[in-house]
Amino acid sequence: MWIAILLVLIFVVYYAWVSLPVMTGFSAKQMCTCMFVSGRDQKDIEANELGFFPLSFVKNSVNTGDSSVTSSVLGLARKKAIYREGIGCTLINSITEEQLRSQVFLIPQASAKNTDSVVWPQGDKISDTISPAIDKNKLNAALDESFTEPNPNKKQRTRAVVVVYDGQLVAEKYAPGYNMNSKMYGWSIAKSITSALIGTLVKQGELNILQPAPVPEWSDDNDPRHAITIENLLQQTSGLRFVEKYTKASDVTNMLYKKDDMAAYTASHSMAYHSGSFFNYSSGNSNILSRIIRQTVGEKDYASYPFNALFYKLGMYHTLPEPDASGTYVGSSYIMATARDFARFGLLYYNDGVWNGERILPQGWVKQTATPPASNTLKDYGYQFWLNGFDKDHPSKIKFPGVPPDMFYCDGFGFQRIYIIPSGKLVIVRLGLTLDDSFDENRFIKNIIASIK
Repeated sequence: MWIAILLVLIFVVYYAWVSLPVMTGFSAKQMCTCMFVSGRDQKDIEANELGFFPLSFVKNSVNTGDSSVTSSVLGLARKKAIYREGIGCTLINSITEEQLRSQVFLIPQASAKNTDSVVWPQGDKISDTISPAIDKNKLNAALDESFTEPNPNKKQRTRAVVVVYDGQLVAEKYAPGYNMNSKMYGWSIAKSITSALIGTLVKQGELNILQPAPVPEWSDDNDPRHAITIENLLQQTSGLRFVEKYTKASDVTNMLYKKDDMAAYTASHSMAYHSGSFFNYSSGNSNILSRIIRQTVGEKDYASYPFNALFYKLGMYHTLPEPDASGTYVGSSYIMATARDFARFGLLYYNDGVWNGERILPQGWVKQTATPPASNTLKDYGYQFWLNGFDKDHPSKIKFPGVPPDMFYCDGFGFQRIYIIPSGKLVIVRLGLTLDDSFDENRFIKNIIASIK
């Protein structure tokens, strides 16, 4: 009897120690970003982003005076996230709030032009006429279907869809409460953007992805991690021992919600496999890449680099990456943007890394991005982009049957997607909050493809 009670108490204490800070950290960060970056209502956020078990037990206290959110469960495991203009929200981890607020980020001003008068894709002026190759009725029907909720027990929660055909924005649709100016989470779309930023430094001759990654923790030639290349990190074949599970406290949840320096935390991990020999999807790899960008660019120019080297060149004036408490952008997960900005990013890859006649990414980078390494048996991943390879649940079957094999895509939690289909002349963005399998993305893509004559 007493042993059973003791075991229960031990479990409760362990759960509170390990899992509650993840729950409260997730809630504080979500509430902070959705309120102060996206401008959404607290009740709406708690009903949707935080309305499922066990997050529904978390209490969120919003302070509009200092733009912060503090979350706890029965007063335990308090976590606080603060909003700072221009760089979004950051969880306070390992350092003091005063230290965090004293950090300086020099973010360049966006173009003063009225983008409504500038033609797409650099601006937001959309042509009234579209290609005769598009069956507008079929295309509109495909978009309408993606916003329906046919199953009362499952929710697609589609919030935005943008379709670009042959470079032209030909259709877009938004859920009530969202519009073309709404900044929405891309989640792991951030990985693909981090990859693009690595590409810009490769083009400048600042990085060689085939050389050992410049990670201070691995500088010793005798350290087996020293052999890890930047390409290994891009392809998720670093070999680091890292568990990517979101249903419990794991390496990824500890990294995102408990650590101040996410790259350093990941870099401290030991090897599980020889580098290059095994595919293991890891947000930690992406954050090491993000810190490599910081080290390469230098402290003076780092905060502004994504804006100057990528976002503003593409007209992505409504895109916001968020840093961890160490000041490094969370290259695995935290990127806010409008659906149109995500479409612009996809269009860069559709155009083989060229924008307005300027080569942004190295020659051949997009082809490499869409090529899986030999160690990836499913052939479904390149340079921080997913590919139309084999289905992990049915390894003998293609993931997206009936969809062109050259499709590659950005993939974020909740079915945030940027599909790039060069042979179909398509870039498709879908944003939402699907927490189950109710969104049939294969049907969604095929319906849009079918609208092209």
